[in-house]
Amino acid sequence: CVTGLSSRHVAERFQHSPGTITRYFKAMLAFFSGGQFYASQVQFPTNNTPISTMITSDPRFRFFQDCIGAVDGTHIRAFTAAEDQPYMRNWK
Repeated sequence: CVTGLSSRHVAERFQHSPGTITRYFKAMLAFFSGGQFYASQVQFPTNNTPISTMITSDPRFRFFQDCIGAVDGTHIRAFTAAEDQPYMRNWK
């Protein structure tokens, strides 16, 4: 309900100052992006991770089946040595 809105709008909606909204937003961002929570909840795929059948059964998948990364949401075809591929995944 508040996604994409300014901190001023959120502050008005929840009747708190924009400073309070910003402070709590930064605290939650720090919690979710670092420490134990991030390490326990975020797992990047490896070369051996199977591709979901939801993806492989999609007819659009064949156009992207050999992609190993994306630049600004756009997939480009790139080739690198097999031993370097794990280090090149998810780079912008």
